[in-house]
Amino acid sequence: MDRLHGRLLMGRIPPRYLIHEITVEPYVGESSTGSLYGASTAVPCLLDEQTRAVRTPGGEQVTSTSTAYASLATVAPPLSRVTLPDGRTTTVIQAKRRDGKRLGTPNHLEIQLE
Repeated sequence: MDRLHGRLLMGRIPPRYLIHEITVEPYVGESSTGSLYGASTAVPCLLDEQTRAVRTPGGEQVTSTSTAYASLATVAPPLSRVTLPDGRTTTVIQAKRRDGKRLGTPNHLEIQLE
């Protein structure tokens, strides 16, 4: 039982590593007045504020200023609005599910931010 229990715990990011909190407003579409967003949700995460080049779902290369590592239960589709801990508002470029078995890390959602 302990072995099974340990394996289940390694399947997600341990809460002690989720030291930051971002607010995500999921993108739901466009209207005649602009972008539409769902209800805001506080998301515990590990925020890495490093600049790097990433590809959008459409294949364009853009610059990401931050990456948030969060639970797989997080809803953050591309174009979602995100408020960072310092109050800056940014947009989701892409969110990718990362399988911990291949990477040697817990399963998580990697959210690239503009």
